[in-house]
Amino acid sequence: MKISHWLLIGSLLLLSACASTPPTSFYVLEPFSKPPASATGMEKQRLIGVGPVSIPALIERQKIVTRKADNNIEIAEFHQWASPLKENITQVLTRDLALLMPDDVVRSYPWGAFGSVDYRIIVDVVRFDTHPGRSANLEAGWAIMNEKNHQILTHGHSRIEQPLSDTSYTGTVNALSALLGEFSRELSLTLAKIK
Repeated sequence: MKISHWLLIGSLLLLSACASTPPTSFYVLEPFSKPPASATGMEKQRLIGVGPVSIPALIERQKIVTRKADNNIEIAEFHQWASPLKENITQVLTRDLALLMPDDVVRSYPWGAFGSVDYRIIVDVVRFDTHPGRSANLEAGWAIMNEKNHQILTHGHSRIEQPLSDTSYTGTVNALSALLGEFSRELSLTLAKIK
């Protein structure tokens, strides 16, 4: 009788602990929902590869990272990326560029199954985060390389900051998706100048 009594109490304590834990929410970055009005058109179809993309160790985790005041960061226990962030960024850049450059074929790294590409876009993300109530930030170095002779054709450094009034995690993820869209526009304009 005593053992079953303790088992019952233990079960109730376990259930009450589980009931007080909030559910974990999972998020993904999204590309443009439709082609932007500024989409470019090229006469010759090119094969463009996106990647590899590197991201800082600080954000290369499942939990979403946001910046706070005084150089503090917050790592969300119950708000997490649904897939590895680096791969999600690569996929979104690829899909955004494919919409912006409909006459080209854009593939994510590694693209071995699709054969070779003409140009490769290498991206080194330095910053990709939000400061709730203030801004969403993307900073990245990039290079466009001729894949045939491995020559760097052009390179640059992009820094994009947008106001962020929505402090929810949904608002945070939407803002980060928008930053990738703006970064994709910058890359597409540069690619349009390469013949």
